[in-house]
Amino acid sequence: MSLVQDLRAVLGDDRVLEEPVELYLYSRDASLMHGQATYVAFPHTTAEVAAVVRVAEAHAVPIIPRGAGTGLAAGAIPVDGGIVLSTTSMNQIELDVDNRTAWVGAGVINLDLSKEAEPYGLSFAPDPSSQSACTIGGNVANNSGGAHCLAEGATTSHVLGLEVVLAGGEVLVLGGQAPDTPGLDLKGLIVGSEGTLGVVTRALVRLLPIEADVRTLLLDFEDLSGATRTVSDVIAAGVVPAALEIMDQKMTTAVENWLRAGLPCDCAAILLAEVVGEPEAVEAEAALVSSIGLENGARNVQVARDEEERAILWKGRKSAFGAVAQVSPNYYLHDTVVPRSRLVETMEEVQAIADRYGLDVYNVFHAGDGNLHPLMAFDASDPVMLDKVHRAGEEMVAACLARGGALSGEHGIGLEKRDMMRDDFTELDLDAQARLKEAFDPAGLFNPAKVLPEGSRCFDFGGVRREIPDGAWL
Repeated sequence: MSLVQDLRAVLGDDRVLEEPVELYLYSRDASLMHGQATYVAFPHTTAEVAAVVRVAEAHAVPIIPRGAGTGLAAGAIPVDGGIVLSTTSMNQIELDVDNRTAWVGAGVINLDLSKEAEPYGLSFAPDPSSQSACTIGGNVANNSGGAHCLAEGATTSHVLGLEVVLAGGEVLVLGGQAPDTPGLDLKGLIVGSEGTLGVVTRALVRLLPIEADVRTLLLDFEDLSGATRTVSDVIAAGVVPAALEIMDQKMTTAVENWLRAGLPCDCAAILLAEVVGEPEAVEAEAALVSSIGLENGARNVQVARDEEERAILWKGRKSAFGAVAQVSPNYYLHDTVVPRSRLVETMEEVQAIADRYGLDVYNVFHAGDGNLHPLMAFDASDPVMLDKVHRAGEEMVAACLARGGALSGEHGIGLEKRDMMRDDFTELDLDAQARLKEAFDPAGLFNPAKVLPEGSRCFDFGGVRREIPDGAWL
């Protein structure tokens, strides 16, 4: 039988898409790149995922796992055809309140998990800006972070176990409720592997108690250096807040023009800080953050009066990227990391690069862990501008690496940064990663052409050679 016939034999006619418009929609994510899917499949169970994997292998076509498509590094686009395997229908949640854990399907929306756990006084800590849409499977694939991961860690710190479909349709459960599972840490290997080793179908995640008290502070500064010094000084003083987020003047203005929340737009930067815990500790830590901020030149310190005001402040921060739509029809958002101590000089270099290319850059970042998100607003209808933002983005990442940083903090490598891997890893590192890929995926069918650059061992010794096709960028 043909590929589509085999897929429909497994899933039925209504769960296999092949119309051009449908394929177009599932051939892109939230990045600036796109591909071309052959078919889109919607399995409901792990057994169906395994069956789809076996069909793909029988026809030697790639398998591209996909959640909600909110990824920003082109990690879920089909580079040169293949089956886009959507996990969005796999959205079951099995709470274990006594153990403060939950088995969740890969298609569970991040925020839905916390809403489900909230009546029991629990929540899921990783909270990407896209948490109202992004899925747990995507969070696992990219080891996603979020504003509230400064103290608690990114997704990998909250995954206890995984159910994964490997080559041949083999289903493997890694990790579990017991701490320090014997043997190799294969669970840790899968988290952050971006769908290149197998398809995650379920995750056993840790849930944390909702803190007794919280204080959310908004500090505004006349210069960016004062805000970043405050971040470093707060942590040096022994306090690790739940969140330390900075937005520059351009981003603050864009958010305020949309939200109308009374954000100060006449300052160089605002710092959103949040401390949580027992009431006495929260009061003391909030006072310390305020004092350190004032010492570093904060003009004003606003403490959210109630949950409604706190929610508005966080809505502004988490809607920052969308707010830029008022300014320009398109944007290119990067994700990279530098040591906190080098934030100021890195931000100055980011601005210098943008100025050199004649681009508007809006900055919002997880300042506490040095995770930068420079956003370049532009009009994609101008082909010259697309080339400029692409080249400027590469220079911004290179500037971060030169200051002891890393390629990505939470968005992943995908296709976007694949060819920059050599700037951050040695040939020996890449060869080890390539050998690992071959061990899990000998046919090279799981999300090919992602993460590892051309010339890594899997491309040199019998692996599938795939280059970025012409026209992949918007």
